[in-house]
This record gives sequence, structure tokens and C-alpha cells, in this order.
Amino acid sequence: MSLLTIENIVKSYFHKTVLDHVSLRVQEGDRLGFIGANGAGKTTLFKIINGQEKAEEGQIIKTSNVIIGYLTQHIDDSSGIEFSALRSRELEELEHEIHTLEIKMGSFENHECIEYRTITQEYERLTSKFESLDGYSYERNMKETLQGLGLKDNALLRPLSSLSGGEKMRVALARILLMRPDILLLDEPTNHLDVNAMEWLEDYLSKFKGAMILISHDRYFLDKVTNQTAELDSGKLETRPGNYTKYMAQKSIELDFARKELSRIEKELERQTQVKQTMLSHRNMSGYHAREKVVDKLSDELSNAKSATIHSLSKRMSFKILPKEQIGDPKRILVQADLLGKAFDGNIIFSDVSFLLRACDKIVLAGPNGCGKTTLLSLLLGQLSDYDGTVRCSSNMKYAHMGQHVFFDDEECTPLEEFLTRTDSSQGQARSTLARFGFVDVDCYKKISVLSGGERSRLYLACLLSEMPDALFLDEPTNHLDIPSREILEDALSDFNGAIFSISHDRYFIEKCAQKVYGFINGTLEEFTSYEQYRLAEKKKKSITSATNVCVLDATDNSFDSNNEMTLEKSPLKIRQNKAEERRSVALRRKKIRYYEQTIATLEEEKIQLETGFNAETTPEDYRYYADLLVSIDQAYEKYMELQDEDS
Repeated sequence: MSLLTIENIVKSYFHKTVLDHVSLRVQEGDRLGFIGANGAGKTTLFKIINGQEKAEEGQIIKTSNVIIGYLTQHIDDSSGIEFSALRSRELEELEHEIHTLEIKMGSFENHECIEYRTITQEYERLTSKFESLDGYSYERNMKETLQGLGLKDNALLRPLSSLSGGEKMRVALARILLMRPDILLLDEPTNHLDVNAMEWLEDYLSKFKGAMILISHDRYFLDKVTNQTAELDSGKLETRPGNYTKYMAQKSIELDFARKELSRIEKELERQTQVKQTMLSHRNMSGYHAREKVVDKLSDELSNAKSATIHSLSKRMSFKILPKEQIGDPKRILVQADLLGKAFDGNIIFSDVSFLLRACDKIVLAGPNGCGKTTLLSLLLGQLSDYDGTVRCSSNMKYAHMGQHVFFDDEECTPLEEFLTRTDSSQGQARSTLARFGFVDVDCYKKISVLSGGERSRLYLACLLSEMPDALFLDEPTNHLDIPSREILEDALSDFNGAIFSISHDRYFIEKCAQKVYGFINGTLEEFTSYEQYRLAEKKKKSITSATNVCVLDATDNSFDSNNEMTLEKSPLKIRQNKAEERRSVALRRKKIRYYEQTIATLEEEKIQLETGFNAETTPEDYRYYADLLVSIDQAYEKYMELQDEDS
């Protein structure tokens, strides 16, 4: 069933059309990935759907009673700012109104009067609304959702005004998810989320029963949660079935066909033009005029084909960067780190970190927020002096660094001027190089101060690579970049002939550019051949830690220790205390039973996954982990049965 229909929407800003007769139909179960360059008009279309902006032409048709949940990039925290993340202004106001009505109803002796009936009717209406908003379970559900999104416990009870931008975004997203909307409009929902939170959100959206339109530059995320893709380009919307990767594969096939078709028409036009001239030279006027019509028809066909494809072809054109010439041994060591450690105010960030960076390495540093990735990069760059261990660098190594935010000395100069100032290139060479990074024609003459974040990053990288460094140190290089900018950057780094040491959460970028992944696990660094291998190892470590905690829980939880029982005198007060204590003990025991049930289910599921994955390539470490897992399962079952006996 169609939930939302967008018909011929037109919208312009300052005489520039951003939406040119855009149409789209959203059905139940659709998960639409909405892609396009920054400024293409994606967020504008969301605002028109949500009624925040008006279209100049066209209409939005929604099914009656459809609920739309809209997450914006910029969170408005003015609503409920004095409340914590777990509370809702609307529910607080409803509770207050219900309580006020309860007091009024209690003051009536005559329950048959009209005023009392009016109050009870309003009371029933408000309580029904409170229940429909899950008022009684809202706080519990909100807590579970926020913890899944990675909001720490100490942030759950703080006023919203004290939370960071990323934390406020998670609260807004959680509130939208609890609305159980029919359609989700999500504008960059993975901003500020670490990998654990993104994986939780991926799992949630994969199971979401309603429809969804998702704006995102995270291609891995798009592949995981979408089943259709729509690209907004030059005001036009093109939609195809399949996730981002399937969409781009199909588009690549079509563009390749378009190139071949253009080449065919050009060759045929050239041949027919020669035939026409031959007819003229032989004075065959009837044949000449016939060929003239063919040539005119081919000329029109060529013009139409070029106008339909030239824009896409120019955007997908592949520029190859001239790699730096390798000098010396490509496996020579540029950086050697031995037993590095860093602490702040007595808190250990990481310890015993050792690795090598060779001249041919492409390494990505991965890990959750706060694990010390940027700290380690700062340490390697010589920006920190107070640390444990040693860092040795090659004496003749030339390196370049690009942080999350790039700065230029003169914001008033143009990209072409900036590049010429920093290199020995001629103007022709400079323009050719800048074209490889997406600066074509007038883009070379804009002021740097008006460039977008993606354009600034591309220009900065073009300048860095032109300096021919031996190693590049990058901190989240794809942050704030749209997909076209990410692809240009990835192509440039793939062609770069030196070493790369980069921090990144962008899983698509990691898969494309990394030869090795260094991942933080429990405060130290381990080497992996892929990002997926790192995530699997991280989850295994967490599972082992959880299983170990199951085994030692009774030794550390005095609330379950039967040796702490006391004999009390049988006074009425103490009898009541005994009964209250007994109820608490029963509740705690049952809570522990549920805990073991969940733990056993988790461990059993992991056991099945391991067993189905055993093959000739299974390592001894995997078998040892499997054996440890079986021991943990047995211990968990033993404690579970003991508690069941106590409860019976």
C-alpha cells in the first residue's frame, strides 16, 4: 500500500532549481537510500514532505493517519530542555493534568452530578492518551534504546541542555523510534555515532516494519539497511531497486553503454559525412541529398545523446594520479612504535602499543570513541611528549598530516592560486591536477572561504599529495564529505605510492583503502587483515568478558549470599521487615534467573555460529575459544539450575 506520494515537486532558491518536477512513491516496507552531492536538495525535499517548507509546484499526498518521524541534522533542543533524556515534556504535562483531575474527583461526594461526569470523561481521555504514548513503559523503553545507541548511563539523567550535540541527536533519534512511525525520514542519522551504535541502529532499521527514506553518505550503512536507491542530481531524481552498491554497479553499466553509444554515433556520423561528400564530388545530387538527411538525423541524435549523458560522464570520469616514484626499499621502516602508553589524570587510555609502519603500508586505525585513536596519532606526530614507550622515525622521512578540519593561510585566494603557491607546477599542470580532485572550470577560481567542507578537504589533499610525502597521516578524512568527494579522495589514496596511517569509522573507506587494520581492544592495539576480522575479535573479547563475569557474579554480589541471613525477634515491626526482605530476596533471585537465561541464550547462539563455521581454515585459537565457551555455558547452566531449585 502506498503511504506517501510525491508528485512533480518544484523548488528553487535564488533562481536555481534544486527540485525539478521530482516524483516518488513510498510503499510499505520500502527502505529508500537517498543520495546526492551536498546542496543537491535532499534535505529540502524532506522539509517539504514534513510541511516545514512549501513547494512552488506539485503536491505531497499522505495516507490518512500516517505517522511520520523526521530526524533532522540540526537538533532543536528547546523542547524539554530542562528534562533528562529519559523524560518527555508531553508525558510530564499529561501526568500533571491527570494528577490534577484525580484531586478534583476526590473532592466530589456526589458522583452523579454533571461536573463530576465531565471531569471523569476528561480523565479517561487523558489516561488513554498517556497509555497510547506508552507512558507507563516510556522511561524503560527510552533507556534501552539510548543504551543501544551508545549513550552512557551518566548521561541518561542529566538535563538535555548539558548534553553534547551528538548526545542530543541520539535522544532525538530514540524519541522518534519510540513513536513507532509509519514512515521514517532520517537525515544523516549516523553522524556522531560510533561503530557499536551504528551496528545497533543497522539491526533496528533492518527489522523496522514501516517505510524509511534515509539520507546518508555512509555507503556501508546504506548497503546494510536499504532496498532501493534514489539519486538527486541537478534537480532530477533517479530511482532504482537495490542498495547503494547495486545501484552504482547498474549505473556504471549504463554509463559504459552510453560511452559506447556516443562513440558509435560519432563514427557513423563521420562515415556518413564522408559518403555525402563523395556523392557531391561525383555529382550524384539525389544520393547527396539523401545522405544529407542521414547526416542531419545523426547530428541531432548525437546532440541529444551528449546532452543526456555528458553530465553523468563528466562526474564519473576516472582521473589517475601520477604515483610518486618509489625510491629504495618499499618495505623499509618509516615508523617504529614500542610499548607506547598514555594516561590522563591517572586514567590509562592505552598501553603496550607496538607496531611498524613501512613505506608500502596502508593502515587504518579503528576503535570505539574515546579509545585513544587521535591521542595515538598526535603522539606519532610529536604533538605529545608525556607518554610511555618509544617512537623511532626514519631520519629522511617526509610526511604530511590532514586532520578532521583543514585550514588555509589565506582564505581569500582561489584553489588555483593556493596550489600554484605550494607547488612548482605550471598553470596548465595545476588545473589538470585540480581537475582530478573535482575542481573544473569556474571551481578553480572560487575563493577558498566559500568552499564546502568536502571541497576544502579535496583541495588540501591535492596540495599535500603534490608535495610527494613518504607517508600520509589522516584523521577521519571522510568526515563531512558527500559521496562524490569520498570517491575522489579514495581514488587519490588508492593511487598514492607512499604509506598511509589513517583513523576512520567509514567502513566503506576502510574496505577500499586499507591493507591492514590496527584495532583497539581493551586498551591495547592488535593487527588484523580486515575490518570485519577486527570487529569479530572485539565481539569475542566482550563475550568472554561477559562469560567470565557470569562465573564470578556470586562471589561479588552479597545480595545473594545466604550466609548474611539474620534471626530476628518476632515483633510485628520486624515481621513486616522480614516479609519485605523476603520479597526483595525473591525479586533479586528471579532477576538473576532472567540474567542467566539471557546469558545462556547468547552463549548458545554464539556456540551454534562457531560450530557452523568450522572448516579446514579454522585456527587453533578459534578451537580454544570454543572450548572456553563450552565451559562458560556449563557454569552458567549450573548456576541457573541452583537458582531454580532455590526458587521452587
